[in-house]
Amino acid sequence: MRTIRASEVGSYLFCARAWWYRQQGIEPTNQTEMIAGTELHRKHGRQVIASGLTRILAVVLLLVALALLAAFCSARFI
Repeated sequence: MRTIRASEVGSYLFCARAWWYRQQGIEPTNQTEMIAGTELHRKHGRQVIASGLTRILAVVLLLVALALLAAFCSARFI
């Protein structure tokens, strides 16, 4: 009995028939759509990372602005 890999379990859970076809050595006929889907996932992943970095930048800029405001207010009243 051969060992089933984790990626195969995910494939099986998504579509048992596609998993079985792959086990029989039958290649999928929708290669173009699969490549387009993979690229879409990569693009979305890059957007998620960019969004996270933008959020971090916003928080850093907010903290800098608050520090400058505190410094300005303390210098003005002292």
